[in-house]
Amino acid sequence: MLSPASLRREYLNETIAAHGGVRIRIVERPSRWMDDATLAKLVADVQRVVRKATPAGSLDYGIASGDRSRLDSAILTLVYDQQGTPIGFNALALLQCELRGVPIEVLHLGLLIVDPEHRNAGLSGMLYGLTAMLVFARRRLRPLWISNVTQVPAVYGMVAESFENVFPGASRQSYDHLHLARQIMSRYRDVFGVGAEAEFDEDACIIRNAYTGGSDNLKKTFEESAQHRNPVYNDACRTSLDYARGDDVLQIGQLSLPALRTFFTRSASELAPTALMMRVAQLALDSLIAPMWQWF
Repeated sequence: MLSPASLRREYLNETIAAHGGVRIRIVERPSRWMDDATLAKLVADVQRVVRKATPAGSLDYGIASGDRSRLDSAILTLVYDQQGTPIGFNALALLQCELRGVPIEVLHLGLLIVDPEHRNAGLSGMLYGLTAMLVFARRRLRPLWISNVTQVPAVYGMVAESFENVFPGASRQSYDHLHLARQIMSRYRDVFGVGAEAEFDEDACIIRNAYTGGSDNLKKTFEESAQHRNPVYNDACRTSLDYARGDDVLQIGQLSLPALRTFFTRSASELAPTALMMRVAQLALDSLIAPMWQWF
């Protein structure tokens, strides 16, 4: 007889092949179930990307700092090239919030770093979108709130186009946007390396002087930041953010079925869409069967 554990794994642990021999590894809360040697190798892969991609070769916050306790609440996505060398990563986090009196989880898209030699390979969309879609599937395809902190126009535009109801970026600010933004800024600044002295402009959802809480080495000029193919997003970042001071935009949006369809359409050339769709369906089905199994 099947056990509940066989019907639903407690944490994500996925390896997915992509175009050009690229391999994507997704692990959820790895410090809770990995042995010390495997976890140390995972952290070493993250730090290798950091050394290649940041001017100082190090960061003082999040999983990139080497503090493995940060992996206790992270969903880590790593991309490896054909030789097995790590070339990019993203560390998502699930933030416990409240909306209209109901406890909810917000999926923070987290720190994304790509090896400079591979920044034109379309990895950002996979690092953000793929893991978010798997988390969405495991939640029985119910709408999921997401958040993102960035000053990079390419990322700003990618989030605005890939998710639903995104402010700033594609939608007007609602009460829900503002309420979630206030909670994230009051409780989770350490997740994205923003110091207590940073000021938050609620109306524009912009963090002024954001690079003071460990993320200092990520600060860029507008010219150094990757641009989006749509100049509207580039202009929005250039006019609303003070790059000399070090501003960030806090985006709040939702992951829903239309966003899932968009991701499948855009990822068809990079991933195996049929295999990915089957995995998403399996996760969604498992999330329905497991509660029934436990009830019986």
